[in-house]
Amino acid sequence: MKEFDYEKLVTATDGFSPSRLIGKGSHGYVYKGLLHEEDKRHSVVAIKTPSLSPSPSSLLFEKSEQMKKLENEINVLSSLPCSPHVLSFLGHAEKRLMVVELMPNGSLHQLLHVSTTLPPPTWLKRIEIALQIARAVHFLHGQGIVHRDIKSDNILFDWDWEPKLADFGLAAHLADEKRPPPAGTIGYLDPCYTCPENMSTKVDVYSYGVVLLEIVSGRKAIDVTRSPTSIVDWAVPLINEGKVGEICGGGSAVFVGTNLRLLRMAARCVSSDVETRPSAGEITAEIVLCLAGPLRSLPLWMSFFRGVVKLKRRRTRLRETLTWPGQTCHVR
Repeated sequence: MKEFDYEKLVTATDGFSPSRLIGKGSHGYVYKGLLHEEDKRHSVVAIKTPSLSPSPSSLLFEKSEQMKKLENEINVLSSLPCSPHVLSFLGHAEKRLMVVELMPNGSLHQLLHVSTTLPPPTWLKRIEIALQIARAVHFLHGQGIVHRDIKSDNILFDWDWEPKLADFGLAAHLADEKRPPPAGTIGYLDPCYTCPENMSTKVDVYSYGVVLLEIVSGRKAIDVTRSPTSIVDWAVPLINEGKVGEICGGGSAVFVGTNLRLLRMAARCVSSDVETRPSAGEITAEIVLCLAGPLRSLPLWMSFFRGVVKLKRRRTRLRETLTWPGQTCHVR
């Protein structure tokens, strides 16, 4: 686990300038940082802090709840092997500042519910996102870790618009003898998770099911302007009645059968009968099958075109430069 010099991170963020603030998580603030490497190259990263203006003196005070969560996130991420589906951990400074890869394209929540400049993701892209996050959850569970806060806000997009699971402040090891009290986000929190002893991988499966409903329907997990306000209470009865069109608004005929399978899987994930919920591995396998159907229906030239577009994005990413005040840096 690489340890960064605190002053180096201060310089990288222009003294944690508000102009570098790019996000606020459940337990900290995220800044865009420019790290100067010894080989004269520069790396653009994200630096997470437990407060707006972290300073050495502030680190001497009794740990705040935010600081405890940030330390937990550092401990969890540093214990994980690399995965293409989880936010990459690069290091920390004094266990109070965390350095991770920059995810420049925002969150799934922003893409689905906030953005006015980007078109809604295609049906194929939605299925791909669902698959990537299912793989992330499967990976975590394989490491004996429960995320406990899976939601669309914690699914971020990298330079190539590939989604990754982030924000591990509430994550917990299943092997720990002392389990933390229930925690999570309203709308995504498993209603069956009422005491520490109830913590299991099925807690994440419930939250994933809510995200899957979001991806397919485009509706928020909790929407006070609608009735029912909960996406689960709204969608599950419709799924049981087979009213797929009312949930996903129709869509391409190629994806109707696929959406039905995804929605049935989502309904299993959010079932009140915890034992009947699928594992993350089962979810992943089912979505792979769902994705295979539409891909077989696509013309060969379209599949080739998608591959070319991805390759061009990666090449552009390698050549891309960022211009900062008074200097130019090459992005790796």
